[in-house]
Amino acid sequence: MKIESIKAHPLWVGDRNQLLVKVTTECGVHGWGEAGLSSRELAVAGAVEHFARFLVGRCPLEPARLWQELYRSQYFEGGRSLTAAMSAIDIALHDIAGKALDLPVHRLLGGKQRDVVPTFGCVRSDDVDELVAFARNAMDVGWNCLRLGWKEDAPEVFEPRPAIAWAARAMTAARRALGPQVTLGTDLHHRFSVAEAASFCSKLPQGTLDFVEEPIRDETPSAYASLRRMTDVPFAIGEEFASKWQFAPYVERQLLDHARVDICNVGGFTEAMKVAGWCEAHYVDLMPHNPLGPICTAATVHLAAAVPNLSWVECWETPDEALARQESPVFLDRLRLDDAVYPVPDAPGLGVDVDETRLCQDEPFRHSEMPHLRRADGSHTNW
Repeated sequence: MKIESIKAHPLWVGDRNQLLVKVTTECGVHGWGEAGLSSRELAVAGAVEHFARFLVGRCPLEPARLWQELYRSQYFEGGRSLTAAMSAIDIALHDIAGKALDLPVHRLLGGKQRDVVPTFGCVRSDDVDELVAFARNAMDVGWNCLRLGWKEDAPEVFEPRPAIAWAARAMTAARRALGPQVTLGTDLHHRFSVAEAASFCSKLPQGTLDFVEEPIRDETPSAYASLRRMTDVPFAIGEEFASKWQFAPYVERQLLDHARVDICNVGGFTEAMKVAGWCEAHYVDLMPHNPLGPICTAATVHLAAAVPNLSWVECWETPDEALARQESPVFLDRLRLDDAVYPVPDAPGLGVDVDETRLCQDEPFRHSEMPHLRRADGSHTNW
């Protein structure tokens, strides 16, 4: 079996662009992968085109070997655009291997360690009472772990201090209303400085949050070490990490409590399984990032099924937060929730396929940008 072609498909799905990658073999078996570098899909598609030029003719059943060649055959190793492309290709190669062997991908990773994959539900509103009501709706259909946040993702002006005041009030009210048994967290979307993130955590009564996600940027581990000394709220971080090397200081220095590994950015199954093992050795559970479409979800569920150290997988299908990107007609099959868990699939490969006739006709790529946030003084700030 040899690789015949590799093609990137940037397209609009639901409410944002996605980049799907198809790897086809000479014997007709094909696999699908997805890259996770949102809003820079064309840059990743260019990397896929570069890689395809020397991967054609190679054996698709050696993904670990091909991963090493992709990473080590360039002087400027790594980087998010390159590893996002590698992730999509690696996922597609595992899909091919599963189909060729008539096995689900998790069987290729050592077999399932659980029968269902638990999820945390995402709930958002800019009104505290509505936020609590939405959380209750999610709890009523089975979610016992929720990430709460604000709905307005692209305000004209973003000022940290008013946002901190609102979020602290909302989280405190939600915990009081929802009780002590539900697991609650929030995503600060790395919009704050160390001092601002510490200030937010200090405004919460003890036990309000079970995790805070991405409070600051990740480039400087010592900044997280400083924040760690200022708060005891567990950190859920790592969705931006593009390799095991980026995870290294956070795992070794015990700066993360939940590893938000993103299989579509970290390097696919080949790299994600190494991160999982490393985290297991340090008693850290995976809490995978899963913000995209059905291929990302399927790959994430297979990963989550195969590792022993799992807390929850991200899910955007609570009653008041269902995202259209999961229901696009481009996808012929997708994994379905059973209440708040994903049953571990047993179909060959990922268990998801794509209607290629719709790729360019119904869901063409749109040039779009993630929000460019500004402070009141006109300066740029983190989205």
